[in-house]
Amino acid sequence: MIHDKDYIIRIVKQFSEFLSKMILGGESGGDEIELQRVFDTNMNDTFKMNFETLAAMPAEEIVQLITDKEKGHHIPYFELLGNLFYFRNKETPNPDFAAKAKVFYEQYLQTSGIFSMPIVSRIGELKKD
Repeated sequence: MIHDKDYIIRIVKQFSEFLSKMILGGESGGDEIELQRVFDTNMNDTFKMNFETLAAMPAEEIVQLITDKEKGHHIPYFELLGNLFYFRNKETPNPDFAAKAKVFYEQYLQTSGIFSMPIVSRIGELKKD
């Protein structure tokens, strides 16, 4: 059981790191098909659904999905969700994606108690849009 929990957190953190690299442009110039395959695989491994299904859910429902998980998983999930919706909003500007990224980043900051300048900057950027 503990092994399963560690695996889940490792998958969540790996997906978040992948998205962070994509946000910073670290993976640009790569094979777009391969990057999409990695993205889709990570979505399925982490959320057991594709991005479109997750994006169609209200932010409150997604927050509830996370709060129903083990308390130790909340922080990495909220960071991941913030990165996920921020990244998708950068790819294709969408007010709903921006609003969800802001909600999840704020949940991350509140839950973790960590001050993260990059995340605070992203929230500020999202509020301007």
